[in-house]
Amino acid sequence: MARKTPGLNTGAMSDISFLLLAFFLMVSNINTDMGIARKLPPPLPEDAEAPDVRERNIFVVMVNKYDWVMFNGVRGRIEDLKDRAKEFLGNPNNLPNLPEKVPTEIPLLGTVEVSKGVISLRNDRGTSYDMYLQVQNELTAAIKEMRDDLSVARFGKKFADITEQQREAIEQAIPVAISEAEPTNFGGGK
Repeated sequence: MARKTPGLNTGAMSDISFLLLAFFLMVSNINTDMGIARKLPPPLPEDAEAPDVRERNIFVVMVNKYDWVMFNGVRGRIEDLKDRAKEFLGNPNNLPNLPEKVPTEIPLLGTVEVSKGVISLRNDRGTSYDMYLQVQNELTAAIKEMRDDLSVARFGKKFADITEQQREAIEQAIPVAISEAEPTNFGGGK
């Protein structure tokens, strides 16, 4: 006569597995913050005309389908973008080929020379996402460094460590002036 093998009661195992899964989902951090943090300007009224921007006030950054970065039509390196953007927007020597500056009265800062410079970013449809993010990171780093420099000079602290009113003043003195065009198929060399 064959002996019957005792079996395990596994009815409660599925309940325990579900409870463990629910516990780990509740206590785990799932990082969902992806993308580029950028505050968009408010929309213009429908009857408003487009602002007239002089050529010296525009710094054109183009990225083609081969991930080549071009500054005003001349091929450059991604490593140079941050410094080129800072030089363009800051125009420290008030050069005539770089953006105009407008004396502006800003609370907490007094009269500050605010650049009228705009960075025009154009990407080819074939631009890789990695290169797109690198360009965005370099432009964001340029603005951040400029704001940090002014913040330290005026308030003795980096931009992230100052008060809300001080932050608003620095943002008025160094606005984010990046215009991004819809991607097109412009190629740009081989």
